[in-house]
Amino acid sequence: MTTTFPGALRPAYLADTHTGLPIPGRPRFDTFADERRHRRQRLCAALRLFGKCGYDEGVSGHISVRDPEHADRFWVNPFGVSFNRVKVRDLICVDQNGVVVEGTRRVNPSAFVIHSEIHRLNPNAEAAAHGHTTHVRALGSLHRLLDPLDQESAAFYLDQVLYTDYHGPSISLEQGTDIAERLGDSKAILLAHHGLITAGGSIEEAVHWFFSYDSCAMVQLLAMAAGRPRALSHEQAMAAKDGFGDALLGWFSFQLAYEEITAEQPDLLEE
Repeated sequence: MTTTFPGALRPAYLADTHTGLPIPGRPRFDTFADERRHRRQRLCAALRLFGKCGYDEGVSGHISVRDPEHADRFWVNPFGVSFNRVKVRDLICVDQNGVVVEGTRRVNPSAFVIHSEIHRLNPNAEAAAHGHTTHVRALGSLHRLLDPLDQESAAFYLDQVLYTDYHGPSISLEQGTDIAERLGDSKAILLAHHGLITAGGSIEEAVHWFFSYDSCAMVQLLAMAAGRPRALSHEQAMAAKDGFGDALLGWFSFQLAYEEITAEQPDLLEE
């Protein structure tokens, strides 16, 4: 999957990625306001995609993205608003003290303690996604991480953490700190008896990793139920990770889903 373009022979349209695919670079913005609008739109689209895929579980689940101007603030879905109904105008901006500095709705306490600490402790984590999906809950109950059974799951090879210190709902700052510290700079942390958190250098990347992890969890559970799945070797897994775990590929993969959901549900962009 990797293609080398030596020197000036590398086509200008290719971004700096290990995949060799014609992926454009991330957009650049003239103002913080333009970048903020971009991030909020992607965040809201991600929430609608969560709803479409049935990732909702009552009031549980949240996605955040760091504010481009104020590094100590993040945008997140408000408490008590359905994934399937949320709009850009509903999103709230929260500071490190849990104060809603933009927006009129309330913040989910769990969202604050988890996302505030991830953003505080990892400056490279522009975004984080958390949900309680069927497949990750089942995998977590086994206290087992993803095995590199295929190319997609290899994206998380040696880049995921299992968290088994369950003490009830994550509503204390101490637990949020513990989760964030254990996550570190990994792509994902599987919370046993709880759910999944993925993080990335962009809102698009973090959300793509969540969708991919859940899909890989389903494949692994099916394979385990059918027999004894054979994983890739270390060398094979590392080769696959070089392509499928590429950050820019994760970012670009979300663009397809964004175009689909905004065409299907354009009301989500209402400000």
